Amino acid sequence: MSYVVTALRENPELAVFLTLAAGFVLGRIRIGSFQLGNVVGTLLAGVLIGQLDIAVPPIVKTVFFDLFLFATGYKVGPQFIRGLGRSALPQVALTIVLCVTSLLVTLLAARIFGYDSGTAAGLMAGAFTESTVIGTASDAITRLGLSEAETARLLNNIPVAYAVSYLVGTGFVVWFLSSLAPRLLKVDLKAESRALETQMAGGGPNEAGGKSAYRDWDLRAYRLDQAWAGRTVADLEQAFAPFRAFIERIRHGATLLDAAPGTVLSAGDVIALASRHGVLAGGIPMGTEVEDRELLDFPAEALDVVLTRKELVGRSLAEVADAHGRGVALLRLIRGGEQIPFAPSTTLDRGDLLQLSGATRDVERAGRALGYVERSSAATDIVFVGLGIVLGGFVGLLSVDVGGLPLSLTASGGALIMGLVFGWLRSIRPTFGRIPEPALWVFDTVGLAVFIGVVGLGAGPSFVDGLRQTGLSLLLVGFVVAVTPHAAALLFGKYVLRMNPVILFGACAGAGTVTAALRGIQDEAQSKTPVLGYTVPYAIGNILLTAWRPDARRRPGGRRDPPAERGGAGHGRHHRRGRGHRRAGRLHQRAGWGGAAAGGGAAGEEAGHAPRGADRQHRFAGHERRGLAHARQPDQRAAGDARRGRGGGDPRHRHHRGDRLFPQPRHPVGQ
Repeated sequence: MSYVVTALRENPELAVFLTLAAGFVLGRIRIGSFQLGNVVGTLLAGVLIGQLDIAVPPIVKTVFFDLFLFATGYKVGPQFIRGLGRSALPQVALTIVLCVTSLLVTLLAARIFGYDSGTAAGLMAGAFTESTVIGTASDAITRLGLSEAETARLLNNIPVAYAVSYLVGTGFVVWFLSSLAPRLLKVDLKAESRALETQMAGGGPNEAGGKSAYRDWDLRAYRLDQAWAGRTVADLEQAFAPFRAFIERIRHGATLLDAAPGTVLSAGDVIALASRHGVLAGGIPMGTEVEDRELLDFPAEALDVVLTRKELVGRSLAEVADAHGRGVALLRLIRGGEQIPFAPSTTLDRGDLLQLSGATRDVERAGRALGYVERSSAATDIVFVGLGIVLGGFVGLLSVDVGGLPLSLTASGGALIMGLVFGWLRSIRPTFGRIPEPALWVFDTVGLAVFIGVVGLGAGPSFVDGLRQTGLSLLLVGFVVAVTPHAAALLFGKYVLRMNPVILFGACAGAGTVTAALRGIQDEAQSKTPVLGYTVPYAIGNILLTAWRPDARRRPGGRRDPPAERGGAGHGRHHRRGRGHRRAGRLHQRAGWGGAAAGGGAAGEEAGHAPRGADRQHRFAGHERRGLAHARQPDQRAAGDARRGRGGGDPRHRHHRGDRLFPQPRHPVGQ
């Protein structure tokens, strides 16, 4: 056993892969309809293995987290841009209400129970299954210049709160949206879904989803009666209206011909007719079915086509089929990674993926008319991925001063934003930037799992203590934080926006980024139609919830962090008296204080422990951390450089991107 422990400690990459393997096994555990999932399973596995005190370089989780964020943006980019249009405004408004309510409820709960920033971030991340909050909040905490011990404490509180609130939040949200809420609002999801399907089909016999007229096609051979002699192929196809049927080939005597709309038919001709199973099952009045293997043996294929033609965006499937769909069946319609039900009245969006089936010549022709044909390929455009993350990082590192406080997206936030942009560009010009579904799954699922696993490994030694301190209260708080925003959004959507109930419930699942809830709603409705309200809110909800990282500079309850978080009792005492960093900067400048105040060396000054110089040292430390002025003596600079990993100190601090992002300006006074 000692050999295994030593090997894992000396080779932390082995611990990471062991965490992944164990986590995905734990994620398969199912209790009734509830399943842990890969994310929670990996976190718990990381916590267990982390009891061995294994140190993993922070850069590992940063790299995989950036890959995950870019993949997330890439997937939802087209839907996010679409959400900015007028037609999606109700869903956008609902998403904003839910996300803002989630932030307010989290802050209120943190104030009441006295949670610190790490616990509040984990609470929100778990209650809304939004794991990106863990990364963005962790990044914000590491850039505050707190002591190493305090930073570690806050970071380790995140996975504790996340694990508890995720289990409670996911289970209760699925139950609330699929079972309790429909009864409270007196909504029959089954009846509403059937009504929506009928409405989508225009009241005709076609149903949305698996029974659509655009699915389940068959190909059979028929010998024509005398009555059709002299008629054209177009005449016979029109006779099947409102259903779609096509003649693909004709046997005229011993000759096989490809059919065209103007081809004239003769008595005794054998035709290869394609239509739905239900249309052909009982036979046709135009002739009798025969066996003709040679006639039915022609090249056919299923082809994925990305809709890019601007003139087709917003048009219905019926209109597009009439113009370009002869001989082609639509098997699947995928939007934002989700297969959605469709009917003749369904409108198309840019970036929709249509899986077409039919004769090769017909499918190729339709594909060119609709947009870009996606050929099967396992290759990923790594140039596209690499440049996207790099450019996003450069954008994220830019800072803006707000009230003297420099704010930025961070490199990881920039990767998410650039993923949105690149995903949208890919939907417009799909000739570049291809990321096949398996590769996207690796970036998305494995990227997040590695990040969460490394977080669990780091939090392992302190996880049990943190769970003992806050676990019981988090059970109740996690339920309230998870359910309250969804309840508010449902009421807002029903009574203010007056949304269709099926679309409303799907939109709530999307806005809260709870995919498991969507599955539960679909099972309850016995229909795929709730997904129609899911995609746009899911895209916008991902962005907003990621941005709602609690401000680690203050406790969520509005109180300053305790003295241990700010570098000494003197420091915390003066913050409680309300002396802000601006005032400290002005006093510093007027008095002409240098870096070496009376009473202590560099270490004591940085910690704020000098008995008589505590006030000055506190002001100076707060002043320095905020980057408003900088006047340290060489011995202090050396100490600061050591902390940041510049020429010494703990090498882990070399990964604190906040110090590189905001170089401290040096004030001329005292130099």
